[in-house]
Amino acid sequence: MAEYSEALKLIYSLQKFGIKFGLSKTENLLKRFGNPHIGRKYIHIAGTNGKGSVAAFLSSILKEAGYRVGLYTSPHLVRFTERIRINGKEIERKEAADLIFELSRAFSKKEPPTFFEAVTAMALIYFSRKKTDIDIIEVGMGGRLDATNVIDPVLCIITNIGLDHKQFLGNTLLDIAKEKAGIIKQRKDVITGVSQPKIIRFFENEAKEKDAPIFRIGKDVRYRRKKNKLVDYYGIRRTLRDIELGTNGSFQARNLSIALCAIERLEEKGFKVSEKAIRSGAKKVFWPGRMHVFSESPKIILDGAHNPSAIKTLLRAVREEFGEKRIILVIGIMKDKDIKGMLKKIVPHSDYVIYTRPRYSRAADPEDLKKAFDFGKKGKIIHSLDKAIEEAKSVASSDDIILITGSLFTVGEALSFLDPENFSPDEIRE
Repeated sequence: MAEYSEALKLIYSLQKFGIKFGLSKTENLLKRFGNPHIGRKYIHIAGTNGKGSVAAFLSSILKEAGYRVGLYTSPHLVRFTERIRINGKEIERKEAADLIFELSRAFSKKEPPTFFEAVTAMALIYFSRKKTDIDIIEVGMGGRLDATNVIDPVLCIITNIGLDHKQFLGNTLLDIAKEKAGIIKQRKDVITGVSQPKIIRFFENEAKEKDAPIFRIGKDVRYRRKKNKLVDYYGIRRTLRDIELGTNGSFQARNLSIALCAIERLEEKGFKVSEKAIRSGAKKVFWPGRMHVFSESPKIILDGAHNPSAIKTLLRAVREEFGEKRIILVIGIMKDKDIKGMLKKIVPHSDYVIYTRPRYSRAADPEDLKKAFDFGKKGKIIHSLDKAIEEAKSVASSDDIILITGSLFTVGEALSFLDPENFSPDEIRE
């Protein structure tokens, strides 16, 4: 579709303006469209890891409860339209193209918006026009000055705090926490899965200053992960046993508990969600590229972990779920990430390492990955991700694990190669 390709060229051209924090351009764009975001119901999600999974659980459960649910996430794996969904269905290409062109006519020629500012405005306008009942909005980066922070949510979620985007958010966990805390609103519920005592105290103080009720996983809500993807949830008012997860990874039990705490708070605000909807939504959820088991022999696992804490969590989940099998690692990382910190968490535990890269301008050179932390492991540098995957298949036995990770860009391109029918990419890329 030529119109869609032209629209993508236009929206991706805004990437040249880079990442600029501030809310004014997003607010100005929305103002030109009559402030469609005002007076609507939102859940706002920030955090270092787990945002997308929590959003996916919430979207699936609320859909099963009969609501029309908007979902805005980033980045996309293979298609731009993945970023904007209603009840799991991506925005149509024609709708996306029409809205991009319409938005572009409202851009300031002297100071156009960044890519993320424009796409955020696009999502909020789309959900308003489609009259969704509630929209789940994932923060792009940070929180305080993120383009998504123009919304006034019914509740906000901060999943966890780890070191990521240090060049933008600060060098310490507390610096990063201060940026994430920027989504906390006056007298609006806050749900958090943070575990560091210093950060917990900080969030509790921030919430107190804004008279915002705060609910913590591990204090107000607890959970227990069991075998066969079953989770027991001990909530504020609800206790649910043997909830079946539709996703892999032990860490998803915590993400589910964050989502269920949010559901309980929504019920206090008039949303009706049955136990049947919770169980069905948790079981039906599918979030590709996150502990995504693509094949069984050899077992190919894809996960977009892109910082040291996410890599550590991924490795633990792989070992817990699949045991001490031989790991063939295929890794491609963005050059602005903590490359050495990530590699230190995974390379020593891998048996064969293939350093590679996706076809993306921000991707680190495979040679630089190997230089950053080699640890003397057997392996290769292969610049083409497709060829890196073929190499992994050639050295893996049927009982081995091929683990593809390091970035959602790496995982998205890998899925397009492995399953082009279900993960067909756009012709125009970022």
